[in-house]
Amino acid sequence: MNPYRKRFDAHTPFPFECVYRDTKSAQNELPDHIHDWYELVYIYSGKGTFFIDQTFYDAVPGDIFLIPGNTIHRSFPDSNDPKTSTALFFNASLVHSPRLGDSFSYLRCFEQAKRHKAYKLSKASAEEKQQLVDLIDRIHLEEMDKLPGNRLAILLHLQQILLFLGRILAPSEEGQTVSSTAPSWMTAVLTYIDEHPSSPLGLSQLAKRASVTPAHFSRVFKKLTSMNVTEYVTTKRIIRAKELLMESDANIAEIAEQCGFESLPHFHRMFKKLTGMTPSHYKRNE
Repeated sequence: MNPYRKRFDAHTPFPFECVYRDTKSAQNELPDHIHDWYELVYIYSGKGTFFIDQTFYDAVPGDIFLIPGNTIHRSFPDSNDPKTSTALFFNASLVHSPRLGDSFSYLRCFEQAKRHKAYKLSKASAEEKQQLVDLIDRIHLEEMDKLPGNRLAILLHLQQILLFLGRILAPSEEGQTVSSTAPSWMTAVLTYIDEHPSSPLGLSQLAKRASVTPAHFSRVFKKLTSMNVTEYVTTKRIIRAKELLMESDANIAEIAEQCGFESLPHFHRMFKKLTGMTPSHYKRNE
């Protein structure tokens, strides 16, 4: 199964989408997907598991998940008690704020999540969670009523959500409870892939590092992530390449090498397959 790249309209004047109080079974849940937009998920009921970046999280009522753009993630609903949740999607350009002599950013909570690789916000109080639910409900009502200025109202509610999440987020949300479905060797290997994109990351090398047979490694990896090793590694390498294209002055050939691609043509082919554009086009347009 190829990672699913959720498509959003890059040219929409209002880059926001709300999937309100949606209940998904394992049959209609999206496969592993990746998108440039940011995603905030609140769980109302039911249970399941989230796989985000390289970590497996239990998902229960009251949980808040923060998923930055360009992050591999997948939701696994419980077959007997599927979760009901709301997901808010938005492009970072929507919440860019003017500099007011304050270092605070509306994206602070997502930046913290990415920095600490901790995507489940576990410190919110019951009162703060209710505040989030109320703001989500107001966004939904604005979408339903479609009164004049409804987009501005939705943006204001979204900014309120990001403001209070950024305030309550602890300096580090590390030490969170993860799903017991993932063996320790799997989490260690996922961390290794993330930290060593230029290293040999084939099935045999990773299985050897995990001290299991390639067949067992492949079977467990597929079961837990719904991706095969090659698909996952390639996607992680492309995500890193996108970051380097925006953050560094290295040329495309150097970036391809740093991200573990053996040839420039292969890098171009994989980059365009996943992103829909060439590396040079991405660098010019982002």
